[in-house]
Amino acid sequence: MTIMTLPTTVETDDIPSADAGEKDTKNQITLSYEQVEELGRDLDALRARVVGDLGQSDRDYIYKIIKAQRTLEVAGRGMFFFGWFPPAWVAGVAALSVSKILDNMEIGHNVMHGQYDWMREPSLNSREFEWDTVCPADQWRHSHNYMHHTFTNIVGEDRDIGYGILRMDRDQAWNPYYLGNLVYASALMVLFEWGVMLHDLEVENIVAGKRKWYDVKGLVKGMWRKAGKQVLKDYVVFPALTGPLFPLTLAGNATANIVRNLWSFSIIFCGHFPSGVQTFTPEECENETKGQWYLRQMLGSANITGGQLFHIMSGNLSHQIEHHLFPDIPANRYPEIAPEVRAICEKYGLPYNTGGFTQQIASTWKKIAKLSLPNSWTADDVEFSVKVERQKDAAQAS
Repeated sequence: MTIMTLPTTVETDDIPSADAGEKDTKNQITLSYEQVEELGRDLDALRARVVGDLGQSDRDYIYKIIKAQRTLEVAGRGMFFFGWFPPAWVAGVAALSVSKILDNMEIGHNVMHGQYDWMREPSLNSREFEWDTVCPADQWRHSHNYMHHTFTNIVGEDRDIGYGILRMDRDQAWNPYYLGNLVYASALMVLFEWGVMLHDLEVENIVAGKRKWYDVKGLVKGMWRKAGKQVLKDYVVFPALTGPLFPLTLAGNATANIVRNLWSFSIIFCGHFPSGVQTFTPEECENETKGQWYLRQMLGSANITGGQLFHIMSGNLSHQIEHHLFPDIPANRYPEIAPEVRAICEKYGLPYNTGGFTQQIASTWKKIAKLSLPNSWTADDVEFSVKVERQKDAAQAS
């Protein structure tokens, strides 16, 4: 990875841009080792400035979000006591859905990244926090904070590429199983919290004989405890509290969980898999410097444009590029630093992959469909072609 060959500008259909009104041409830029390290220093300086500025406004922000989440949950569950009246049931589902989205995206995900550890508030401690989903927090911190954020978009090492069931990169060997890519992705979207829960098991490695059930015995116990509590809460206790309205409340809770799953899946996949997001080989990332790590994060992420409410509801993962660069900085700071990150990309001729939600999600599902087929049946994506060029340059440099 001493020399990186990558696209500065490409056709707007390939890498979305907020300024996609102009017609771009396909070019490439080569960054030297020194340039990549200078890029790293620029981003280190940006991070240091933001960390040094953390204070009361960030504290007020997270407490405001927590208050809103709790208020919505109480309101939603309260409305189910009037579930016989359809508008009340719909309003309850809506309030509870938003509450669960905020709990998972803007609170749980960000707190467990350590974004608020500097506050020394026990309830916001990344190692102690537990969220409203079936996946145990400690297992998520391993599969996400460590595995994904350390090995971002390295094929064969970042298991978020396909979550063990999907083909999301041309370097993944094709077999007939992947003809069901769209079906598997749709099922994962509806049951996303359960997919996240099972992620750390590495079921595909168990099936392949690379991992034994005995090795995951402790993980299964943790999953059983956490999932049991969630199922008891959402599908037994709270429905039982509404007495004869039990079936309606149970349906409302199930609907809220599905809404949260659909939204979380969509935001996360938009940030990782639309066209233009690049992947890497383990060999490219050996002995990686901090600057090279930053570069990989920038090339392996995508943003989604939107307003303030959209960003809050996405946990600010609509700024996935900034999140991958600085996962432990409070996410409410991402909109503030996004223009500076984009300016750094422009300084070095790097793509800044961003676009509207419809644009990014359509691109993602197009990729899921395309990768269900053998490589020989489809044209190379830009990111795949660029990867081939990178590998050629690396081989020549070595």
